[in-house]
Amino acid sequence: MTIREQLEQEEHLRLSSHAQFSDASRGRPRTEPETENDVRTCYQRDSDRILHSKSFRRLMHKTQVFLQPEGDHYRTRMTHTLEVARIARTITRALRLNEDLSEAIAFGHDLGHTPFGHAGEVALTEVMGTPFRHNEQSLRVVDILEKDGAGLNLTYEVRMGILGHSRSSRLPETLEGQIVRISDQIAYINHDIDDAMRAGILTDGDIPREIADVLGESHRDRINTLVTNMIFHTLSSGELGMDPEISQAMEALRAFMFEHVYKNPVAKGEESKARRILQELFEYYLRHPEALPEDFQPQITFEGMARTVCDYIAGMTDKYAMYKYSELFIPTAWQVRD
Repeated sequence: MTIREQLEQEEHLRLSSHAQFSDASRGRPRTEPETENDVRTCYQRDSDRILHSKSFRRLMHKTQVFLQPEGDHYRTRMTHTLEVARIARTITRALRLNEDLSEAIAFGHDLGHTPFGHAGEVALTEVMGTPFRHNEQSLRVVDILEKDGAGLNLTYEVRMGILGHSRSSRLPETLEGQIVRISDQIAYINHDIDDAMRAGILTDGDIPREIADVLGESHRDRINTLVTNMIFHTLSSGELGMDPEISQAMEALRAFMFEHVYKNPVAKGEESKARRILQELFEYYLRHPEALPEDFQPQITFEGMARTVCDYIAGMTDKYAMYKYSELFIPTAWQVRD
């Protein structure tokens, strides 16, 4: 018996009957041979594949809310991803579900985000003429774009969890995927408050009293309230969720953030410039396919120029998009000597 098989057996002894067991996975798009030295379950392998991917590393330099903030402590897409994974694992463990599955979904859920956050989504939607959805792009990244077109060959449950993490998408089939979906909201609402306060857009007293009375005054208190309530509500009711009072307060806090932060002209004042950068890059590469990196050239044949350029730009970090824009459109000073 391999170590992987031992781990799979232990899951059946340790986890709830509602968990997604590793040995019950619906498999991968491409069958992979088993080895005697296999020491990881399928979901552990998926977590490792995502963690070691190029697209995961790029999250470090992608916007969460504030574009290129001057400060060391603002969140990026990577820190957001890690916070989602940590919250999801806490909930999943308490409910005796599959932590490895929730971690893999959390690691992969935002791989498809554009540079400059949601401003990038708007820009690519406009140039493509069809909605650009980051959850769908995340699935493209792991299915097609990583490993020079081979993709990461992840399990069905991880892939569908990534696709279903967005509020506008279909609910994931597994409870682990549904937990990541809620953990994403818990994480971004609360850490975006923290960043908005750091930026001077919000103060402690701006959070409506009726919300603070239910969820708590601090970042720590709010997350603790939401996580623990979700755990105990689910255990007592048998249905994944939160008490109505807590759920309503969370929705009210999210609405408050949209009004005062996500649509705030101070936080979003540079977004029109960011959209212009991406749109002009798109038009340039559309006219100059030879300027695309070599590993994107084969994609042009079977998916066309527009889709290929969209994938290339969507994968850029904020810094790299600004660098390419400067390289292509900003003249450099002549190096003239006296």
